[in-house]
Amino acid sequence: MRITLLLLPFVALFSISAGDLFAGPVRDHLYLVFVGTYTDKTSSQGIYAFDFDSATGKLIPRGLAASSVNPSWVVIHPDGKFAYAANESGKQSMISAFSIDAKAAKLALLNQLPAQGEDPCHLAFDKTGKYLFAANYTSGNVTVFPILPDGKLGEPTANVKDQGALGPNKERQEGPHAHWVGASSDNRFLYVSDLGLDRVLIYGFDASKGTLNAGPATIAPSPGTGPRHVAFSQNHRFVYVLGEMSSAVTVFSMDGAAPHLIQEISALPKEFSGRKEAAEIVLDPSGKWLFTSNRGHDSIAVFSVDQAQGTLSRSTILSTGGQEPRHFALDPTGQFLLAENQNSNTIGIFRINPSTGALTEVSKTENVPSPVCLVFLPNP
Repeated sequence: MRITLLLLPFVALFSISAGDLFAGPVRDHLYLVFVGTYTDKTSSQGIYAFDFDSATGKLIPRGLAASSVNPSWVVIHPDGKFAYAANESGKQSMISAFSIDAKAAKLALLNQLPAQGEDPCHLAFDKTGKYLFAANYTSGNVTVFPILPDGKLGEPTANVKDQGALGPNKERQEGPHAHWVGASSDNRFLYVSDLGLDRVLIYGFDASKGTLNAGPATIAPSPGTGPRHVAFSQNHRFVYVLGEMSSAVTVFSMDGAAPHLIQEISALPKEFSGRKEAAEIVLDPSGKWLFTSNRGHDSIAVFSVDQAQGTLSRSTILSTGGQEPRHFALDPTGQFLLAENQNSNTIGIFRINPSTGALTEVSKTENVPSPVCLVFLPNP
């Protein structure tokens, strides 16, 4: 039997089984989750909150955490007190800062500043937690915002447009398109994955001033790859670049004076001839398994990792049970993968086999409007 919760007006958006409702999960197993959505042409109102039960692998709806326009990427500050959202709305794009009320599962807006670019699609912190980086896709630039002691955003300390030769795809690579940002382990550099330039750019980062300058090198996969997101091995010896346009992972070694390519491997079955549009890439906490999502094929690819050599072997490809898995995340225990199916308004939860990396679906949360980002509150 399935029933729909009617306790609060918004909760009717989410349906769960009667068994889920009365299971009475142990509080120690619960993690607070925030889900970012697209609000244009959907019923979504912004960012939604859930409890995730790591004992059962189920999401339990908590309500609308904050009204926000197109919060397509959400990050939580390492101290767990503040959250930040990229409001992806063309020339009107903003970056929003929120305080977190974990008990009530609510976000309170602190301030909101222009993104200083069009369509911010990824946010990340520097290693001190004093700065927020924003990748603006359409305008192809990166903005650095200082984070003030009260959690609010300060005026940008840097705004740099990606530069370089464009990739060969005249339609998709007509200009620079910053798609992902991440600080180096020593906080001296900022990596920027640019789909339009077919490069992962490396900027020098001055953490005392929050400024960016030209870095030592770039990471260059094959022409037409369209780099989207990037993952690093735990020791930062290897870089895994996911190509949105190629639906392939390119592996680079960081040993030596400059990054060098050691492998390129597809995330799709050989017989697939449909749309190639890979989206997310994540290494599991053990470093043994790497996961990527395939839009078009609507699947998760699982790779085993040779941790000494950095190379990958694809072990399986599994349907996400929905359409357009734009993003997925691993839970804090490393036991589950949660895949947001943007176009079917569902979140599929899969248990990860620690020995094989294989995924088994254990539950599905339905009627989540246009879910495109999911983040866990650390140490709730």
